Amino acid sequence: MGSPDGAVVTSMETRLLRVPLRRPWGPDVPRVHVIVVEVTTSDGGLGTGFSWTPTIGARAVQALLDDECAAFVVGGPADPAAVWDGLWRHLHEAGGGGITTIAMAGIDLALWDLHGKRLGASLVDVLGRRRDFVEVYGSGVNLHYSLDDLVAQATRWVEAGHGAVKMKVGKPDLDEDIERVAAVREVIGPRRRLMIDANQRWDLPTARRAVAALSRFDLYWVEEPLLADATWAYAQLRAAVDVPIALGENAHTIHRFRDLLDAGACDVVQPNVVRVGGVTPFLRIASLARTYGVSVAPHLLPDLSGQLALCLPDDTLVEDVEDASFPALGCLAAPSPVAMSAGRLTADAAHVGLGLTFRPATDSE
Repeated sequence: MGSPDGAVVTSMETRLLRVPLRRPWGPDVPRVHVIVVEVTTSDGGLGTGFSWTPTIGARAVQALLDDECAAFVVGGPADPAAVWDGLWRHLHEAGGGGITTIAMAGIDLALWDLHGKRLGASLVDVLGRRRDFVEVYGSGVNLHYSLDDLVAQATRWVEAGHGAVKMKVGKPDLDEDIERVAAVREVIGPRRRLMIDANQRWDLPTARRAVAALSRFDLYWVEEPLLADATWAYAQLRAAVDVPIALGENAHTIHRFRDLLDAGACDVVQPNVVRVGGVTPFLRIASLARTYGVSVAPHLLPDLSGQLALCLPDDTLVEDVEDASFPALGCLAAPSPVAMSAGRLTADAAHVGLGLTFRPATDSE
């Protein structure tokens, strides 16, 4: 996968986009942040990637990219795998995952984009397209929604043709969670899959009670019921309940995923392609999960996660948070490489690389 003719990275530039959410994810999350990364090479190549974070650390990620990452990458090869492993070791003193891997994703994605452009092929076809479409589930960051607003959102998902939906739980009063889940199940009917996401709000005893009370609604999975780091507690919960456990959006390295899998902590892993550091580690994590017989369901970012899902060996679901795709947020200066309609995602084979062209930053950003 190395660069032809020994091409090396000659420069790397970043720009920060602060993007208002059309449907805020709560009073404290009115926007998300996209750090666009552009890498140029000695043979005139240009690759575009991105890092991403909803609330915390955007400036820190950009600073790490502009300083330590650029100093390491410029002058080196444009091979994603070779760059990723060396850069991870270089940054490890600052943390094996988190801000470091989020920053690394921008570079890794830019190099994969460059690789696809050199081959004249889309990321999907570079990796190996295994299916023509993948199912999309309607997802909502909606714990702060009133019951009426939640029901209206579930109705929109049904009208859009989604065969699976996910909602937030974790109200202080379990009876309110029961009421809200019951209302959504009534709207979507008995045949659509229903997932719930507690976003780490419960401790182990609370989770046992909540999952037992909510399981009557035929749940496809319960996501992050406990703190993401509580490996032992996840194993205990999984042994105590019948509902599949999904987690992984807050795991940042293959080592962390291996620990979760070794512990028997989950039935579904949900790597976020940016938080784990890009396409290179995402593929490694997906391969690891398959050896354990654990499903992979990419977390968020359907404009990229959907492309990866089309290449996974097993069927999966792609998450589409309502009005939070890149086109819906106005991040892009050209059409997205993926299309979502009637609960399905497809990827255009005509684009090359990642197929993501981001808009310029504004003065206010």
